[in-house]
Amino acid sequence: MNELAANTSPLFNYGVLAIIIVVAFIAWFFVNRASVRASEQIQLLEALLEEQKKQNALLRRLADAQQPATAQQQEEEDDADQRDFIRMIPER
Repeated sequence: MNELAANTSPLFNYGVLAIIIVVAFIAWFFVNRASVRASEQIQLLEALLEEQKKQNALLRRLADAQQPATAQQQEEEDDADQRDFIRMIPER
């Protein structure tokens, strides 16, 4: 019995090699899957960034269109603040 335990047969070596190869393929599968998912997420984030840039450009155009009206309101508020006598008295 000792003779069988002392000698490693080629069948045992092939079995260990097969198990290592199967584990390597399983690890490769999960790493590859994670890489593909990360690439998809990067593409989605880039698409989202482009949409946000478009929305920011549209918002700037709308703000520029509204600015003359808000500038007039700001001037009216400044005039009202200048006429307000309480603002001239320092608070303690």
